[in-house]
Amino acid sequence: MMQFNPFNDPKTANSKSRKVAGVLMIAISLALLPWVAAHFGNSWVRILDIALLYVMLAMGLNIVVGFAGLLDLGYIAFYAVGAYLYGLLASPHLTDNFEWIAAAFPDGLHTSVWLMLPLGALVAGIFGVLLGAPTLKLRGDYLAIVTLGFGEIIRIFMNNLNAPLNITNGPQGINMIEPVHIAGVRLSKGTEIFGLEISSLQLYYYLFLAITLIIILVCMRLQNSRLGRAWTAIRDDEIAAKAMGINTRNVKLLAFALGASFGGVSGAMFAAFQGFVSPESFGLMESIIILSMVVLGGMGHIPGVILGAVLLSGFPELLRHVVTPVQEAVFGKVLVDAEILRSLIYGLSMILIMLYRPKGLWPQKKGAPQ
Repeated sequence: MMQFNPFNDPKTANSKSRKVAGVLMIAISLALLPWVAAHFGNSWVRILDIALLYVMLAMGLNIVVGFAGLLDLGYIAFYAVGAYLYGLLASPHLTDNFEWIAAAFPDGLHTSVWLMLPLGALVAGIFGVLLGAPTLKLRGDYLAIVTLGFGEIIRIFMNNLNAPLNITNGPQGINMIEPVHIAGVRLSKGTEIFGLEISSLQLYYYLFLAITLIIILVCMRLQNSRLGRAWTAIRDDEIAAKAMGINTRNVKLLAFALGASFGGVSGAMFAAFQGFVSPESFGLMESIIILSMVVLGGMGHIPGVILGAVLLSGFPELLRHVVTPVQEAVFGKVLVDAEILRSLIYGLSMILIMLYRPKGLWPQKKGAPQ
């Protein structure tokens, strides 16, 4: 009797072919996207770069909020840690302010990006554990308040650590941060490959895209792992998870550490991209925006979180480029400032989402594999 072989099933083969074709189409689209955006101006390529940074941040926060169900309002602190770490180790700030560092590194600090990425993830992860350890017994609103305070403490430290030792340069921030160098190519100047001119913004786009894809792959593997299922169990019912033998303490700490590490990587890339960091970039509103990205897209659902990050990072910039010209064309003058209208539409959209799509624009399907 002939046995059924699922690998020879035409339906299975067609399904695999469709998946491969879909992946190829997405890959080609992502590769060509900065070139399409460049036709409308370099500012649109910059918007893509910033959107990828926010996707990294949202993926990290999704581990804490979406997978483990821990409300974190201070996530921007890990972003700041990664950014300042890169700024300190890839700028002349430390050698200009500390003689012993200048003596140890007479040519200056020129830390490689390949060292800064794991170092930023490690240091931010340590800060994540420092945040998670004292908050293990807190839930809901109490956890949100404590994490909010942690985020503000980090920002205030960055703002005031310019005396008696000038570590962060206070509110003036750290400037002259070196851009990324890869294989002798300076990403801040662009390059030419096979006669094709690639701008600095496009080079950063491909670097950020590569890091973002790695982070997404790691998150997908984590979600389907034993650890990911433990996070889901804690999110759904922590008491039942503890009764089933899950070490909730260690699992929560891992959620804080891994989520923070992605924030640190994103912060390091932000510092390299901007060439300047200051405490103003890491306020409470930034934490709320990142949390909104996770909630808007669909907590715990990776494609939904990506959608939320892209929408909320790109929509304000779109308004900034469209609102003013439209008002001038229709009314002959600007009636409502783009920033005010952005906040109004932003708040209204969040209210509507909470009313009509409380699980997000693209939530996890019921019964879908985690």
